[in-house]
Amino acid sequence: MCDVNVTGETRARASVRRMRDKASTALSGFLRAEDGNMSILAIFGAFSLIAIGGVGIDLMQAEMKRNKVQNTLDRAVLAAADLDQDLDPESVVRDYFDKMNMPDALTSVTVEEGLNFRRVNGTARETLAANFTSILGMEGFHANGVATAEEYIQNVEISLVLDISGSMAQGSKMANLRNAADTFIETVLAADNEGLVSLSIVPYSEHVNAGPLLTGQLNVDWLHGYSHCLEFPNAHFGSTALDTGHRYQQMQHVQWNYYGYNEIVDTICPQYNYERIQPFSNNETRLKNQISRLEPRAGTSIFLGMKWGTALLDPSTRFLNDAVIAAGQGNNAFTGRPADYGRDDTLKTVVLMTDGQHDRSYRVSNWAYDSDSDATHWARYNLWYYLQRNVSRSNWSAFYYQKYNADLGDALLDDICDAAKARDIVIWSVGFEVTDHGASVMQNCASSPAHYFDVEGIEIEEAFYAIARAINQLRLTQ
Repeated sequence: MCDVNVTGETRARASVRRMRDKASTALSGFLRAEDGNMSILAIFGAFSLIAIGGVGIDLMQAEMKRNKVQNTLDRAVLAAADLDQDLDPESVVRDYFDKMNMPDALTSVTVEEGLNFRRVNGTARETLAANFTSILGMEGFHANGVATAEEYIQNVEISLVLDISGSMAQGSKMANLRNAADTFIETVLAADNEGLVSLSIVPYSEHVNAGPLLTGQLNVDWLHGYSHCLEFPNAHFGSTALDTGHRYQQMQHVQWNYYGYNEIVDTICPQYNYERIQPFSNNETRLKNQISRLEPRAGTSIFLGMKWGTALLDPSTRFLNDAVIAAGQGNNAFTGRPADYGRDDTLKTVVLMTDGQHDRSYRVSNWAYDSDSDATHWARYNLWYYLQRNVSRSNWSAFYYQKYNADLGDALLDDICDAAKARDIVIWSVGFEVTDHGASVMQNCASSPAHYFDVEGIEIEEAFYAIARAINQLRLTQ
């Protein structure tokens, strides 16, 4: 009985031993095996990659939040800075952040505004909790935004240079010009431009009548009191400035065109009050009244109209504006105009219109216009009426000389247009039913081909309106 028990126990122990040996062998095999092993370096590398990926995710989320904050702030300040925005600028900015579910992100709003500008600055800050990056000791991220928007209406100085030469009597040209000029005046002198836009009307034909108020401020060799045109040396067309040190010669009061009778209505220098320059004005009624009275007269000297148009935008004529204001014919809001060149808050522009091209222009010989009695004589007698009745044909040429021709007129216009462009004066030109040559001359004067309009009939009103709208758009600079 004992032998049986001993033998059973021995077998059991042997079985356990065999199982232990198998386990030991398996464990030894596992420990010796290299399949699927990861080194300590690999383990740390894997953890590092996981951490870097997590940091990348955090950074990506932070950048997305920063973009959301910045984009919201950009849109908000742009809307708030709009001068057409009637709501409180700060409320506009805050409303944008409320709509984007970030009311607490906005940290500050600063508003500066005046008659012709509004500047809005905003700052924002959003905090994001750190996730993966917390293992690096970072507690969170800050998504910051800063934005400034500004809109300001520029001060605008305009010279409207209008051809009233004899060819404007053809068909409905003058009526169309009046309508176009009225539309232009209404558009640029809109209510929201009050005190910002000054307009000088420069009517020209064969010369430009600057009027007694302007010419009275200059050094002039006066010949008569019938009209107020000044002769410019050719060299003066190379500059936009009015040379206040020069002694100007007054243009003779004489009529070249002859219609078979002795009527002095078509003088080379426009003689009527409404044909004078009306400078530095924003009086819509007064400007339109002048336009309504303009009549076609004499020849065409575009370069003289352009010379005066640019001069009235040049700082050298500021003293003329002072005189106009002092005489009660100007606007105190325009004190200091024409502004210096290069100012960011001032736009200077000329609108130059013609229906023709340069031709010849004559003067009475000096010997026949060198006394008061001579001036009185030619104010009474049309030149050709007098010559045909009182002077032998062989002596006619002794009474006059040619001062300008078409080629010289074109060259002088090129000079003054180039001088204006060099000063960043924006030149719009309108060729109204002109020849190919006239179109070429006017296009060369314009600031660019896009600044030239070639029109016929009622298209001139559309052109003037388009120019006025463009000028208004140029006022909004940012």
